[in-house]
Formats: sequence, C-alpha cells, structure tokens
Amino acid sequence: MDDTSRTIALGRQGFFCSQILMLQGMELLGKTNPDLVRAIQGLAGGIGFTGGNCGALSGGACLLGLYAGKGAPDEQEDLRLMLMIGELVEWFKARFGEQYGGIDCIQILGDGMGSQLTRCPGIVEETLQKCKELLVEHGFDLAGEGF
Repeated sequence: MDDTSRTIALGRQGFFCSQILMLQGMELLGKTNPDLVRAIQGLAGGIGFTGGNCGALSGGACLLGLYAGKGAPDEQEDLRLMLMIGELVEWFKARFGEQYGGIDCIQILGDGMGSQLTRCPGIVEETLQKCKELLVEHGFDLAGEGF
C-alpha cells in the first residue's frame, strides 16, 4: 500500500494527522507502540483541538524526534534533530502557511471541519514526504538500520 492509500486508510480508522504521521514512521521502522500513538493524539486539531499549530506539523516534528531524539539516559543528543525540525517548520510555513494564512489548524481549516476531509490528507502526505526527505538528507536510514 502506498503512503497516500495508507494515510487515507488510517484516517478512516479514526486516527488524526499527528497520529497518522507517527504510525507511518513507526511502520518504516517495523515498530508499533500504541502508547506513543495515544500520546501523539494530544497534538490533534492544533494541540487538543484548540486550533493551534497544525497536527501534521507537530506530528512531523515528533516523527523526526522518533529517529533523532534522545530516548534513554545513555543515549547522546543528536544535534541534527533541531536542524531538521527548523527546516520542516520553514518548509511548512512556505508551503502551507502562505496558502492558508498561517500554520495553525484553525487557519488551515478556515471555513470549518468540512475542509478537513479535503485539505488534511494532502497536508499529511506532503509532510510525511518532507520528513522522509529530511531524514535521508541528514543521513538517517528510514528503516532504522544502525539504530
């Protein structure tokens, strides 16, 4: 199943933008973690449906963290993480912020939740692709070999 079909399938299962990004990232790594997927739901709808930063953007930042973040006391911080997140945010602002007047969920959805079905899948898909590009550009193996 390609990324677009998978994105749509996960949305139909009731997952939100942030969760869909994390689920697809974990699938690349051959991992599952329902607790992490539950936690990421807190980013949905602009951080708890407050209309704040788009869940695709915040979920994308978390996906980059899955690959480059510090997860245990004996791990070293990977300085590439903040660089990749900065690049993701700048790309997102240019790609979607200009189009919708900002990067908040409320700005992107504009006229309400009806546009969620038409706008969000494409935004999630493009953000996932950008995250993959950033990871590869910064030397990460998408399948997690060498972790």
